[in-house]
Amino acid sequence: MANLLSKYVVPGCRVDLQEIEHLDLDEMDEAEGSEEIRTGNKGYQSKVLDVLSEDRLEILMPMEKSKIIPLPVDGEYDLYFFTEGGLYQCYARVADRYKDNSVFVLVMDLISNLRKYQRREYYRLSCALEMNSRPLQVDEVRLAEAGRREVKVPNLPLKDSVVVDISGGGLRFVADYAYEVDSLIMCKYRLLIGKEEKEYNLVGKVLAVKELENRPGSFEHRIQYLNMDTEEREEIIKYIFDEERRTLRNQKRSW
Repeated sequence: MANLLSKYVVPGCRVDLQEIEHLDLDEMDEAEGSEEIRTGNKGYQSKVLDVLSEDRLEILMPMEKSKIIPLPVDGEYDLYFFTEGGLYQCYARVADRYKDNSVFVLVMDLISNLRKYQRREYYRLSCALEMNSRPLQVDEVRLAEAGRREVKVPNLPLKDSVVVDISGGGLRFVADYAYEVDSLIMCKYRLLIGKEEKEYNLVGKVLAVKELENRPGSFEHRIQYLNMDTEEREEIIKYIFDEERRTLRNQKRSW
């Protein structure tokens, strides 16, 4: 399998894993580039320890809340590698797991070719950003549904929340209140674009809301941007990849 893994992936780079659900391996090549959802909601973050061959590598066993997550041998995952050359994706299977001194290691075998992942706007960057929001007024909803971007009414009260991940296509935030699913809201937050901080006022559609198991009274919202300006989307994507490159440089210095 001509993966050229070592050409693009190096020790220290971040890798995200998503559980694969009901993936027909005979159709794996046909699935590449397809919009059909093939992965589950459960995701993990890890780091590459070593590239053993062009179709095998070692990664850190992921953690949640300071606890090791022992992913099962033969479990299959969708892997995303954050490299200096961009975002790369493949499918992989857990071949082995072990502890080396105090380091918990997963050995991963690639079961598809490594490919450059072009749909950058759908990558979500974990973060902790302050955000204000409010539901759209009736007239604003009408304008938004007609495709208008400028629907802001000034001086309406806003509610506080915290963005926990962000992408060019939407965001996820946590608040001590819950919006209705399918409602439209105004999202207001600030990002450091280049050397200047910029404010964004974006309309979003609430796709899902759930109460956090470990924090009763706190609600996680998943939002999709609506009628977003192309320039603003590209700025957010650039912010995300600038942050990833900065993180990657810091990780390399620590190795």
